[in-house]
Amino acid sequence: MRAYDVIYKKRNGQKLSKEEISFMIDGYINREIADYQMSAFLMSVYFQNLDDEETFYLTKAMANSGEILDLSFLDGPTADKHSTGGVGDGTSLLIAPILASCDIYVPMMSGRALGHTGGTLDKLESIPGFNVNLDIKEFISVLKQNKFAMIGQTKEVAPVDKRTYALRDVTATVESIPLICSSIMSKKIAEGAQNILLDVKTGNAAFIQEYEKSKMLAEKMVSVGKKFGRNMTAVITDMDEPLGTAVGNSLEVIQTIEALKNKTDNDFVQLSIDLAAFSILQVGLTKTFEQAQSLAKGKITSGQALNKFIKMIELQKGNTKVVDDYSVFGKAKNVSYIKAKENGYLKFINTRNIGIASCLLGAGRLKVEDKIDFVSGIIIHKKSGDFVNKNDVIFELHHNKTDVDNTVELLNSSYNVSDEKTEQNKKIKYIVN
Repeated sequence: MRAYDVIYKKRNGQKLSKEEISFMIDGYINREIADYQMSAFLMSVYFQNLDDEETFYLTKAMANSGEILDLSFLDGPTADKHSTGGVGDGTSLLIAPILASCDIYVPMMSGRALGHTGGTLDKLESIPGFNVNLDIKEFISVLKQNKFAMIGQTKEVAPVDKRTYALRDVTATVESIPLICSSIMSKKIAEGAQNILLDVKTGNAAFIQEYEKSKMLAEKMVSVGKKFGRNMTAVITDMDEPLGTAVGNSLEVIQTIEALKNKTDNDFVQLSIDLAAFSILQVGLTKTFEQAQSLAKGKITSGQALNKFIKMIELQKGNTKVVDDYSVFGKAKNVSYIKAKENGYLKFINTRNIGIASCLLGAGRLKVEDKIDFVSGIIIHKKSGDFVNKNDVIFELHHNKTDVDNTVELLNSSYNVSDEKTEQNKKIKYIVN
């Protein structure tokens, strides 16, 4: 068997066998297949797709590229949540400590910035000293002590995904349903949680913008998860406007801390509580969704979720002083403002551009080797449906750049102001069980 023949076969739209898919994944993880061949394979999948059986085989091969954790020794339910990514989507940072304070174990393995969206790992690493690169033994130790840990893909768990993830980011093969499904589900299966919640974004800033395709992705991931015997729920949520008011790594962590202190209540907080409630309901802690929402909110108001978050920072060697002193994160040299040019109602028309603008400021990567500027990003002062007066600040830019003209142009193209008020979209659009 040769990589060339497998790439050729899929390029021509033919179905791949379990053995051919395993050959590609095993060969790549053993470095017998080169990056350029895997890139070609990913591109052929992007254009020719994979059916349900091929997607299951790809997910299984990726999960089996490393160790599959058995967490049955833990004395409570295990749950994990994953988002397909969006602009300002830092919900994992808020959901995990809420669930942990409900005595649910949350073994969360997350990713880095991908395309125009931020990555949970980059956000966590904006906390000075925070270590996302725990090995399995350290990961389990933190999980036992605090009910949750947040790390990146390890050498032991789904290692092939870490490499293909980076390739997809720079070869324009991110927006592929089977590749997204196999990437996400291989990690979720390998990390051992029995209850898995998926937040599938849809809208103009989502990787899958069309609702029907988002639904297709949600259904495919739920189907794959069930084949592995996992309890699955997927929630399709809106990404036509930024979530919350912060876009950028340390800025989003600060927003999370403010939420955990019960000092802010916006769409970021509300969606996080709702998603946490789905997980709470999934593991059977409450009988109704409303009871689950109440339990999640209570963990914030009591301070229990904040304490879990602080403990995680401590156990993973981060500086816990950031919780009470945001200057510990550091500050950008420059702050610029984009103001409304007229009176009227604001509407975001291209939220993807806000994510790209944040990357241009330094909050994301344009190349695999790029370093993240943790303090750069955007504060959003107005949301869709808000009335703005001329010269009201819409965007506040934090950056260390000397020239942000292109960024300003992108942000100005991301919204319009008109006499007609548009209502904010409902965040939760559909549920797949």
